[in-house]
Amino acid sequence: MHFLEKINDVCNWMMTVLGGIAVLMLMALATGNVCLRIFGAPYSGTYEVVSFLGAVTIAFALGYTQKKKGHIVVDILSDRYPEGVKKIVDAVSYFLCMVFFAFISLEILQWGMKIAESGEVSETLKVIYYPFIFSVAVGFSILTLTLLIDFLQALMGKEDR
Repeated sequence: MHFLEKINDVCNWMMTVLGGIAVLMLMALATGNVCLRIFGAPYSGTYEVVSFLGAVTIAFALGYTQKKKGHIVVDILSDRYPEGVKKIVDAVSYFLCMVFFAFISLEILQWGMKIAESGEVSETLKVIYYPFIFSVAVGFSILTLTLLIDFLQALMGKEDR
C-alpha cells in the first residue's frame, strides 16, 4: 500500500507541475492575443490552443484535488450517519467513483486512438490533437489511481491522508 501511495504522490506531483505549465502557457497565449488584438494582429487559432491547454490543465488537476479532498462534498444526510455507516458509505462511494472514472479513462483513450488512426487535425491550425486527448485520459487514470488508494484506505479503516 505504501508503494502505491508513493507512485500516486509522484504521479500527482508531475501532473500538478505539467498542469501549472499548461496554465502559464494558456495565460501567455491569451494575454499575447489580447495585446496583439489592440494592434489588429491577433494570433490565429488561439481559441483552439486555449481549449486544448484548458482541458489538459483540468484533467491534470483531478488526481491532486481528490488527494487533497478538494472536490465538493454534499453531506447533508451522511453527517447524521453513525461512524461505521459513514465508513461503509465512503468505501462504496470511492469504489463506484473508481470504476466510473476507470471507464471514462478507457473511453477517452479509445477516442484518442480513433482520432490518431483517422489522422484528424484541428479545424483552424490543422495540428494533430490526439496527444491532448491522451493527456486527458492520463489525468483521469491518475484520478482513478487516487480513488483506488482512497478505497483501500477506507477498507482498512485508515484516516484520510
